[in-house]
Amino acid sequence: MGLVRLVYASHPFGFDSTTLYGILSQSRRNNAASGITGALICRADLYLQLLEGPGPAIDATYARIRADDRHLELTCLIHGPAEARICPDWAMRDDPARSWMWTREEVAAGAIERAGPAEILDVFRRVILETAEPA
Repeated sequence: MGLVRLVYASHPFGFDSTTLYGILSQSRRNNAASGITGALICRADLYLQLLEGPGPAIDATYARIRADDRHLELTCLIHGPAEARICPDWAMRDDPARSWMWTREEVAAGAIERAGPAEILDVFRRVILETAEPA
C-alpha cells in the first residue's frame, strides 16, 4: 500500500500543557520511526490530527490513538490514499487552533463532522502556510 492520509477529530480528556507535551513528544518519536508525518491542532475542546505515511503504519498508529483514554468521541474524518504529503517535513507539527477555525460553539454543534474533506485539509494547509520552521 502506498501513501495514506488519515484525519481524525476527538475531544480531549484532561487537556493541559503537560498532557499536550507528552502527546507531541511521543508522536514525534513514534512517527519519525514509522515514516509518518502530520500535524496536530489542539485546544481544550478539540484535537484535530492529520497523519500521512505508509498504510500499515497509519493503521497501527490510529489503533493506538483509538485505545488512548486521552481522546473522547474519536471520529475518523478522512482515511484513504494520498498522492503527496501535505506535511512532508514534520513528524508532528502542533498548532494551538487559532480563532480562524471553528468556535467552541460550532465544534459542539457538529461543525467538524459536517465539514467536507477539502475544508478539513484546508485547515491544515493554513497551519503549514503560517508556520515558518519545521517541528
